[in-house]
Amino acid sequence: MQYEPGLSRDELIQLATRTYFGNVDAKNMEAALDCFHDGALFCVQTDFTRHSGKEEIRRMFDDFFAAYETIIHRDFTCTVDEANGRIAASFVAELTDADGGVTLLNNTNFWRVRDGKFQEVYVYMSGANVLV
Repeated sequence: MQYEPGLSRDELIQLATRTYFGNVDAKNMEAALDCFHDGALFCVQTDFTRHSGKEEIRRMFDDFFAAYETIIHRDFTCTVDEANGRIAASFVAELTDADGGVTLLNNTNFWRVRDGKFQEVYVYMSGANVLV
């Protein structure tokens, strides 16, 4: 399903890389969740994991935020379909746990945006799923 275009190319990139990942990296739960529609779907395709709705997505982030002292998403390469409200980004996720152990992942996310918020998110993760 396609959604009406609503955000420009730059606004889609801002939503994905700065608003969303910026708040995830800051562990700012409410601002990160505000990027999603109430009935949003969040799937980790490489692990067949699915979170449906904001409450399931909140629980996923609660666990993710608790598991890592620092979360950094960086080195974004974005591809944007402005006409259909879609964006894809490849990036590095650098996660540091309480013992100082570092997990580096090379991931790609695909977002479907409706009315300025994520309706669907599909994640392809290079290692073990950290978003269970």
